[in-house]
Amino acid sequence: MPATRIETRRGWIGDRRREVIEAVQRALQTGLRIPDHDRCVRLLEYDDDAMIAPPEKGPSYLIVEVTLFSGRSMEAKRELYASMAEELGSFGVPPSDIKIILIEVERENWGLRGIPASDIDLGYRIDV
Repeated sequence: MPATRIETRRGWIGDRRREVIEAVQRALQTGLRIPDHDRCVRLLEYDDDAMIAPPEKGPSYLIVEVTLFSGRSMEAKRELYASMAEELGSFGVPPSDIKIILIEVERENWGLRGIPASDIDLGYRIDV
């Protein structure tokens, strides 16, 4: 049940916002093995003066911050990083312009439906 935020400069995505969001969703499904219906991806675009990046980064530089339940293996994380680079590469984003940050949260610290997520059967495994 990851919550994902994509942050980038305004302009390079144009009218492909939904396609970029879907590409990130596919990478999450591939790497974290979440089901298709598990969706929470947001896209934030900033004006040039509201985001600075290292000087060697291009206009499509982006940060993908994924808050997720703890428990994924290093192999699953590697697969996520590679899949994200592949999916975003189809939009011309070089791997060097992608920063992915994982924020792992214990299930008891995540509330869903008014109860701790640790009390809910998610219907899929997180220890992949």
